[in-house]
Amino acid sequence: MTEISDVNLWPRVRDGDPEAFAQLFDRHGARVHAYALRRTADPGAADDVTALVFLEVWRRRREVELHQPSALPWLFGVAGNVIRRWHRTRRRHHDALDRLTGLPAPSPALVEHQAEAAAEAASVLEQIRRLPRRERDVLMLSVWEGLSHTEIAVALGVPVGTVKSRLARARDRLDPTRRPAIRASDPRHEVAATPVAALADIAVKEIP
Repeated sequence: MTEISDVNLWPRVRDGDPEAFAQLFDRHGARVHAYALRRTADPGAADDVTALVFLEVWRRRREVELHQPSALPWLFGVAGNVIRRWHRTRRRHHDALDRLTGLPAPSPALVEHQAEAAAEAASVLEQIRRLPRRERDVLMLSVWEGLSHTEIAVALGVPVGTVKSRLARARDRLDPTRRPAIRASDPRHEVAATPVAALADIAVKEIP
């Protein structure tokens, strides 16, 4: 049987149907949690953020008209607001991004390369941390969440053109002349080097 889209499920959620709400959570809870984990680098905080996102969705269900086939972009937008409140309260944004540089347990064969990759990754993440919040938000939704420009626009409540311009500015700030090139030519090293290497390049792939 074909699964109904979120836009068709949403009227039942708005009417207070707990089964429909549970279905919405089952579809998207894991993605929201993963997004929160990437933004906070704290599993406990990610749990709290996810719970607060769906509490907010339930509280506001009668106020929201869903027009997209998927509710996920809107859920990411709600999650972004919750996470910003979390960061304002905790004042741990810098530490959270630093923890994203954590590497697997070192082995004799990889320890030297991992140390170099960790230093380079920390440098890139420091550049990302210094981006204006609006540019950082679109970069993370594009690269780590894989949203299209249109979906990012829905998540952040801005025009698609604004998304493209913010990504372009992020690319300019993170261009190769100012960010280290993290290499992963040896597949054994990819776990340490690949995730950060092409952030700016991937984020702007749709921009003409």
